[in-house]
Amino acid sequence: MLDVGSASHAVQTARVMERIEPVLELERPDLLLVPGDVNSTLAATLVAAKLGVSLAHVEAGLRSFDRTMPEEINRIVADEFSDYLFTHCDEASDNLQAEGIARERIHFVGNTMIDTLVAMEERFRALGAAAQAGLRPGEYLLVTLHRPALVDGPLLFDVLDELSRIARELPVVFPLHPRTRKMLEQHLVDPAVRLLEPVGYLEFLSLQADAAGVLTDSGGVQEETTYLGVPCFTLRDNTERPVTVRAGTNTLLGLDPSRIAEIPSAPPSTAARAGCVMSVMFGVIFAHTGIFATSFTQPTTSQEISGDCPIAAPIFRSGRP
Repeated sequence: MLDVGSASHAVQTARVMERIEPVLELERPDLLLVPGDVNSTLAATLVAAKLGVSLAHVEAGLRSFDRTMPEEINRIVADEFSDYLFTHCDEASDNLQAEGIARERIHFVGNTMIDTLVAMEERFRALGAAAQAGLRPGEYLLVTLHRPALVDGPLLFDVLDELSRIARELPVVFPLHPRTRKMLEQHLVDPAVRLLEPVGYLEFLSLQADAAGVLTDSGGVQEETTYLGVPCFTLRDNTERPVTVRAGTNTLLGLDPSRIAEIPSAPPSTAARAGCVMSVMFGVIFAHTGIFATSFTQPTTSQEISGDCPIAAPIFRSGRP
């Protein structure tokens, strides 16, 4: 719609600001809803704040505590200027209150991303993307990497060397983010590592659901694999989704490609336990945003939603994974 395209963080943010301002001036919405932590989240937040438009942030309160990540800056700014902060776990609410944000601005509503996954589950499971690619369900490693700290330098080539070794015993499938593909243009990749063009949302979920494990640097994939009960291995030093580590489905490998060698011998994930954790994070967003719109009241903690789930208590209240 805004036709912004790819560019540096500053240029992309400036373009979104320039192009969304006349839209907000024309429409004058009662409330602008911004999701997530991308550059458009930041840009829309700044424009709304300057125009005096009320703002609500979905996925508020997530923190990696690493301000070298562009997404972390975007989250902090969006949370600071939002009138309504929609969180999906107690950890997020705690983070916001620790930053001095008033409790009345914080509303626990659930996880929109997991809501979407659940709504689409019948469709993506019916795709059988693994079988269509000639893969046996449960017998391949799915890889997705895109963060600058990992793909903009020599670490990417170390990763490929490790994947080449893994591929001798476990097929490796790697749909390439455009940023990653650009870095590989002048690099010879072992054909045992299957490089794919970017795949669509449903196809990627289908590949995730049938994978033996997933290697990623994505926050969203950490949550999706937790819901799906698929082991996830994250090439990062930190995560803004600590619930996935607590669930036992996500292992932080650090920015250390040599640890990829641990993946084939890692214990399997426990799907039932993962589903229990994620039960506090989905299936409530539609109902409670509706309640919010009419009365501004809804449950304030995940415990009020989760019932008897034994590991639905607040997680990582002190210390960081």
